[in-house]
Amino acid sequence: MSKIGDLRKWIEDVEAMGEIRHIDGIDWDQEIACVTEFNRTTKHGPAFLFDEIKDYPKGFRVLTSAVRNPSRAALTLGFPIVRTDLEIVELIRKNWDRWESSASRFPPQVVSSGPVLENMDSGDKVDLLKFPVPKWQPLDGGRYIGTGDAVITRDPDTGEVNLGTYRVMVHDRKTTGLYISPGHHGKLHYEKYHERGQRCPVAISVGHHPLFLLMSSMPLPGQEYEFGGAVRGESINVIEEELTGLPIPADAEIVLVGWCPPGVTRQEGPFGEWTGYYASKDRPAPIVNVERIYYRNNPIILGCPPFRCPSDAGYYTQIIKSAMIHNELIKAGIPDVRGVWLHDAGIQLFIALSLKQRYAGHAKQAAMLAAHGRAGAYHGRFVVVVDEDIDPSDTNEVLWAMCTRVDPAKDIEINTRCWSTPLDPTIRKPADAFFNAKAIIDATKPFEWLDEFPKAVTADPEIMRRVKEKWGFIQETGK
Repeated sequence: MSKIGDLRKWIEDVEAMGEIRHIDGIDWDQEIACVTEFNRTTKHGPAFLFDEIKDYPKGFRVLTSAVRNPSRAALTLGFPIVRTDLEIVELIRKNWDRWESSASRFPPQVVSSGPVLENMDSGDKVDLLKFPVPKWQPLDGGRYIGTGDAVITRDPDTGEVNLGTYRVMVHDRKTTGLYISPGHHGKLHYEKYHERGQRCPVAISVGHHPLFLLMSSMPLPGQEYEFGGAVRGESINVIEEELTGLPIPADAEIVLVGWCPPGVTRQEGPFGEWTGYYASKDRPAPIVNVERIYYRNNPIILGCPPFRCPSDAGYYTQIIKSAMIHNELIKAGIPDVRGVWLHDAGIQLFIALSLKQRYAGHAKQAAMLAAHGRAGAYHGRFVVVVDEDIDPSDTNEVLWAMCTRVDPAKDIEINTRCWSTPLDPTIRKPADAFFNAKAIIDATKPFEWLDEFPKAVTADPEIMRRVKEKWGFIQETGK
């Protein structure tokens, strides 16, 4: 596996692939998001690198749509380039156990210097709006510098360091909001400090290699740096930040450093979230008093704005969790799983998995484990099981199976009081607790008369192969 460089090396490699578009002279107020949203209906669109942004000097840039398709996901993880969703999921799935088991061999490497130290603003020089922070959507409560970020905190009891992708809103020159949903490690960390009457040290990297975005979004308590090192095949260089002692990426573009004080909140939001809704109103949220900013010359913000699905904020979640769910099923002893995919229309709300039925109850067993395992439990809505002749990443095939193989009276089961989130648009706020329900849909052929089920209309595979070879204009679409 190839070594993985910094964000600028990543951009060079994407340039060589012909998958980046440079746009100069755009407005930070919603226009960056509008251009990025052109990619919403196709995952074959380019990454966008914005420069000469209105009100800002040349060189202060924003990158969006970084991990938005299989080829750029493969590049980010150091794999050979692939073109389909299930190919990248299979690569992740086959390497996941090796990454997890070897992570302890790649602790972050503390270094004394790095590109992130090229510039440092502290005290009265701190100005978050020195950088071209976008306002993404018209109803957002402000400008959000943290969308593709990595928020770095440390557990005061264990000393474990966590990286999490949480939304970070700019309140003023020296203050950000910090919204973290219940149960996430960053929130648990600052709550421990606050229970002791202490302020929580926080570092926020808002520009970095996209691998940091993938790491920060994984359910890996206190192992993100190590896991990323395993993916890279070498330890990640970090600098022990002077004020907080937190390890910050030496190759980061921009890192904000400060303190989250107990008992201090400001109104945060609303923010258009990954569900495609403003599902939570503005509300009091903790703040970070920023005391220092480290940044490279000509710094780059990594933007990952959520839109109505599919969006920038979804693809990396889809490929990672699809691989994790597939592996969880295998480890639980579920035989003949052929594929798992979290669908574009719902990201983690809609899971489809295919298998070859081996025994009565096989499909239901697999669906329940996919719905309630570590990777699939959070804020799920639908789990659909299909037969092995259905591509689980093809929405039309999955819907065809649902329409032709499901008897709604007996093939749909509802699970209630499942793990949800304040971002769930179906939960009326305020609420005392956040539960949702899940539909388990068995879209497989009835096992009792599997061999009697009507044969599907399909071309002969050998003739199809010959036709494709003979008529060159017939191409694989790639999913």
